[in-house]
Amino acid sequence: MESARTYEVRTYGCQMNVHDSERLSGLLEDAGYVPAPEGETADVVVFNTCAVRENADNRLYGNLGHLRPSKVSNPGMQIAVGGCLAQKDQGEIVRRAPWVDVVFGTHNIGSLPVLLERARVQQEAQVEIKESLETFPSTLPTKRESAYAAWVSVSVGCNNTCTFCIVPALRGKEKDRRPGDVLNEVRTLVDQGVLEITLLGQNVNTYGVEFGDKLAFGKLLRACGAVDGLERVRFTSPHPAAFTDDVIEAMAETPNVMHQLHMPLQSGSDRILKAMRRSYRAERYLGIIERVRAAMPDAAISTDIIVGFPGETEEDFQGTLDVVRRSRFANAFTFQYSIRPGTPAATMDDQIPKEVVQERYERLVALQNEISWEENKKQVGRTLEVLVAEGEGRKDEATNRLSGRAPDNRLVHFTPGAEVPRPGDMVRVEVTYAAPHHLVADGPALELRRTRAGDAWEARQAAPAAQGSGVMLGMPSIGRPAVPAVQEASGCSVRS
Repeated sequence: MESARTYEVRTYGCQMNVHDSERLSGLLEDAGYVPAPEGETADVVVFNTCAVRENADNRLYGNLGHLRPSKVSNPGMQIAVGGCLAQKDQGEIVRRAPWVDVVFGTHNIGSLPVLLERARVQQEAQVEIKESLETFPSTLPTKRESAYAAWVSVSVGCNNTCTFCIVPALRGKEKDRRPGDVLNEVRTLVDQGVLEITLLGQNVNTYGVEFGDKLAFGKLLRACGAVDGLERVRFTSPHPAAFTDDVIEAMAETPNVMHQLHMPLQSGSDRILKAMRRSYRAERYLGIIERVRAAMPDAAISTDIIVGFPGETEEDFQGTLDVVRRSRFANAFTFQYSIRPGTPAATMDDQIPKEVVQERYERLVALQNEISWEENKKQVGRTLEVLVAEGEGRKDEATNRLSGRAPDNRLVHFTPGAEVPRPGDMVRVEVTYAAPHHLVADGPALELRRTRAGDAWEARQAAPAAQGSGVMLGMPSIGRPAVPAVQEASGCSVRS
């Protein structure tokens, strides 16, 4: 009897890509493929690409080149390339890497199994790029990486025209799911043991534009509050121009919606915001932060900032530093601007020299690290309920600690008690130390609450499928919504 073909999905970029990769893994397993054992080259390797990072194409072709000897020695092996870079480059990928078997875009990930079979039968590369969404990804089979936390997509695409971003050209105009479909998926996930969901969209607070309800996202948050067994609700990412007070009220009044907000700033200079086509200004942004904190004094707010956008002066940069000081962000994704081909900003005059961008970036990092550390020190002595995570603490084995996330999404490393919790369980701990990027609770834990999510994790470890994950993340920090206090990131397509 012929053994099942193995697969591996390599993911690069943002949360939306991670979500898509879980669907690609689900599709492949639904078609009879199995995850490749660790350390072995899979029969099918899928690259789910990101186009917004600098030199993304060079990285892709380098990785494809490394696989070429395996392909030559095993002609039955197949290589597929999907995602934003595939949508952008289309036939160019097969021209530069003729050993690739399948190229598919952001709008037709559901076609992958059929395209692989067609390439196998016809013995030639299959390139299929759709210009509009074929099937909403959340209707496809999925293989989730976590037993206790899940992404739930509320929309795909984006109607904004930010000059630094290529995403609208690659993922298209915004397409919204109906609220009933979103809630059905949430309930199904909770029935499977999930305790935490993150609502996902390029611009979640314009959700409802397709069916004419400007208040739809706030209503959706409140509806999530009525889902029995759902303990934590998060969302990413909103856009300051469309962020409304009804969402703040829903966050404050819905017990399971966490007091954590990722609100992209990009720049604190009104002149640069205008050049970016960001339809808000610094004072409007600061007003949102003020209203959020008035409603939720304990809210942890994070952001995205681009340093060195074309034409940025020292005065413009000082405006960004001023907004950072006033906002007191818990953490920030920081970007050194670099040209993204295909974006309006790529052809703007007055591109900033690399050394100037680097020097400004270092000043921003130093300021944000100082603020993050000061804000984290305020947590010392507090008792927090931590959702135990898997793979969050890189030094856990050496320190004899476990790691997890507080309600505000801060990373907490803690000492377990006599009974060791499982990923998905909840522990209450007292914070004893603060660093800029994390908290420490050397205790031991004050209380352990075993959960359905922990049961689901334990059952998954016992299942044969647990022997291979199937999805390899190109940027490991993106696998969960939170990251260190300051990180040079990718221009992540879900972060508007």
